[in-house]
Amino acid sequence: MRVAIPKEITDAENRVALVPALVADLTRLGCTVLFENGAGAGACYPDELYQNVTFYSDPAKLYQDADIVLKVEAPFEEEVAQFKENTIVIGLLSGYRFPERIAALSRRNITSFAMELVPRISRAQSMDALSSQATIVGYKAVLIAANMTNRFFPMLTTAAGTIRPSEVLVIGAGVAGLQAIATAKRLGAIVKAYDIRTAAREQIESLGAKMINIDVQAEGAGGYARELTDDEKQKQQTVLLEAISRSQAIISTALIPGKPAPKIITTAMVEAMAPGSVIVDCAAIAGGNCELTQPDKTISHQGILINGPTNIPSMVAKDASNMYAKNLTNFLALLVKDGKLNIDWQDEILSQSVLTHQNEIKHQPTRNLIAGAS
Repeated sequence: MRVAIPKEITDAENRVALVPALVADLTRLGCTVLFENGAGAGACYPDELYQNVTFYSDPAKLYQDADIVLKVEAPFEEEVAQFKENTIVIGLLSGYRFPERIAALSRRNITSFAMELVPRISRAQSMDALSSQATIVGYKAVLIAANMTNRFFPMLTTAAGTIRPSEVLVIGAGVAGLQAIATAKRLGAIVKAYDIRTAAREQIESLGAKMINIDVQAEGAGGYARELTDDEKQKQQTVLLEAISRSQAIISTALIPGKPAPKIITTAMVEAMAPGSVIVDCAAIAGGNCELTQPDKTISHQGILINGPTNIPSMVAKDASNMYAKNLTNFLALLVKDGKLNIDWQDEILSQSVLTHQNEIKHQPTRNLIAGAS
């Protein structure tokens, strides 16, 4: 099996799908590694660190020689056109964001596996790319907020008097939210957190934060929250308004897979905050949790700064690549045995993460989205 690692061509995408230390893992699977020159440069992995790989300067030739392509983001349509038929593509393919790219994969008879669709079961934990990248999101978002705010996070006792710690509110207590709580606590802030899943309380409190509760049970499938009813949304806004008005920094991480991010922070809530406060909206990639968020921009609304980053993991590209490459390598071990392709479609990890196969879009929500668009 010839496994190709191309250079990502998405703007500001610095991650790479394979780090030098894991080349040996692919070799042990019986794979030959094909590597595009400079693919790891954005993550500070120069070509000279990659041993026992075949380098390519022409991505078209790389794709023509590849049996399997490992990607970070979904390939553009012009990349898909260069794949040979029956190629296998594995990556964070985001079918709901790039339906036209997924349709192109299907037309080219490409078998694709979306790492974001890997089921969250015990056996697949080592392949959980959503969690590995969300860990980075939560950590880095707090540092962004701390850098943007005009206040200290910790309490300081100085010759000029005592400075009170900042109050930080984390919205959403998934992997990103919990890491944000832990990071904000390490920086000395007073941390509160909000999640509509009652099961999140124990995790929030175990990290030293106080949970804001609205007495709504909204557990959904796969550990995610379901969408709220109109009455529940009204109750949510009433409870959150006070907490948001008291916060100097908000980290918002609430996402619903395959759907626009829920609008949790209204304009009125933003206007209730003190000037100089900061919102880092980690859900900007799906439209944002704040009504005012603009993706990849920082705006000021009545003195409150609202930051909408869409690719935080790329800001920590070296460690993000290392974690993601491990997820990919563990996933690839399900497909390749002794250098030969061996797909067991009875394996729930493979059957649930396959996106396209034999000119069909296998993931029904993506198929419905593309059918509706056409």
